[in-house]
Amino acid sequence: MRLFSKLIYLTIFIFVISCSKQKVEERSVLTQNSLELQVIEVYQEGIKAYEEGDVLFAAKKFNEAELLFPQSIWAPKSALMAAYVYYAQDYYGDSIAELERFIRVYPNHNNLAYAYYLLATCYYEQVVDEQKDLKSMSVSKKTFEFIIRNYPNTDYAVDAEFKIDLLNDILASKEMYIAKYYLEKKKWIPAINRYRNVVDNYQTTIYAEEALHRLVEIYYSLGLKDEAQKYAKVLGYNYQSSKWYEKSYKLFNKNYKINRNEKNKKDKFILKKFKSLFD
Repeated sequence: MRLFSKLIYLTIFIFVISCSKQKVEERSVLTQNSLELQVIEVYQEGIKAYEEGDVLFAAKKFNEAELLFPQSIWAPKSALMAAYVYYAQDYYGDSIAELERFIRVYPNHNNLAYAYYLLATCYYEQVVDEQKDLKSMSVSKKTFEFIIRNYPNTDYAVDAEFKIDLLNDILASKEMYIAKYYLEKKKWIPAINRYRNVVDNYQTTIYAEEALHRLVEIYYSLGLKDEAQKYAKVLGYNYQSSKWYEKSYKLFNKNYKINRNEKNKKDKFILKKFKSLFD
């Protein structure tokens, strides 16, 4: 009899626990669905505020949506939207902070490439003066290079290559400006170092030709003919028809006169022969 009673109590206990568990699960699902709806509602409020031009309120709403339900798929979307609305209104500092947090909190998100691209662009668009914006140039270039290495088959990588070329032009122009200053002061060694930096690190820029010629010019004036010829050879190989090529040729052949208005076959032959001097 006691055994029978115990079996009855056990059956009732299991039934009660089962019902309670089911109620908890149902309540959990209802709570989750409710949070999901709240997140979507807040997210849409953020979209509406952004469309109306209220960027700060929009960003606030996106942050609120993320915090409401961090496990939701809407959380990283909201974080990225907060970063974007700041960027769209040129609030670069706020956008950078949001993007750095996004990268840290969602390291495996499928929009990570976009986050890095937007981060690099925020720094890139702050470059106004190459004399003052060295950090912006440096960080944007490194981030664009990261994108090319890690996301090579994306549109972000294509645009990153283009922007790196523009940044290299700015950085090279800065080096040329400083080198010219040293050249005017007859400080040959620092001038050489700056021109060599352009030749070694910014060879695809528009300043590479002039940098090569300036190296030829400096070494020639110092009586270091072998060094001058070495850089003249590189200049001739890569930029045979440029004005800097002609100027370098004139250093070695004082009788040669540069004539901009007369490009006859004889002139072309002389320029070709200059290249052969260093082969």
